[in-house]
Amino acid sequence: MSDFDFDGTFDEDYLYFYEETLTPERDAADVELVVSLLGERADVLDCPCGHGRISNALAERGYRVTGLDRAELFLERARTDARARAVEVEYVHGDMRELSWRGRFDGLVNWFTSFGYFDDDTNRAVLRGFHDALRPGGRLVLETMNPPRLFHGLLPVSHVRRGDDFMFDVHELDYEQWRIISERIVIRDGRVRRTHFTVRLYGYPELRAELERAGFVDVRPGIEPNLDNRLVVVADRPAP
Repeated sequence: MSDFDFDGTFDEDYLYFYEETLTPERDAADVELVVSLLGERADVLDCPCGHGRISNALAERGYRVTGLDRAELFLERARTDARARAVEVEYVHGDMRELSWRGRFDGLVNWFTSFGYFDDDTNRAVLRGFHDALRPGGRLVLETMNPPRLFHGLLPVSHVRRGDDFMFDVHELDYEQWRIISERIVIRDGRVRRTHFTVRLYGYPELRAELERAGFVDVRPGIEPNLDNRLVVVADRPAP
């Protein structure tokens, strides 16, 4: 079990169980951090954008936002929320491995552990795609898991409960490949469903090296990595 079941992981169950975790307060704090790191950059790509919790809030702040995701369910939720907020966001169905934009955006946001889903070569290609989608001087803001903190506190099994429904994640750490491999067991409405996902872990020095290999410069932490479960990194495409 080393691949990523995208359709089985990012579905209605995901939204159902994470709804109580991704509170308005959590969203507001995330958006404040993203805005502080992006700075005054007008055109922003949220990739992948999920159900639009960052994209729509950035649009409310005055950014021109494009959101890309491969899950049509998430995009439809994002569009519905954008209409309710009376904001305009261009939502695009697509795969972050195949970005077609070149020099289009001032900023690119990759948030909530949305990097590291693939093998190392493909992950590198994703970073190059991020770089190429930015204009010279554009900025990438990326959030993923912080391995030192993860290794210290990860339980073999974690769970989310909502009423009589449960979502269990059974984790295995592959120290040779620096990868977390998880089986997800969803018990909802009396039915049991299994899926699986895997995420490549990057310590800050390795992630900085990969970003520099992709062409980014001035790579730096967005928050103090020793104090947080998240690793937030900011990197710029060189100015002309």
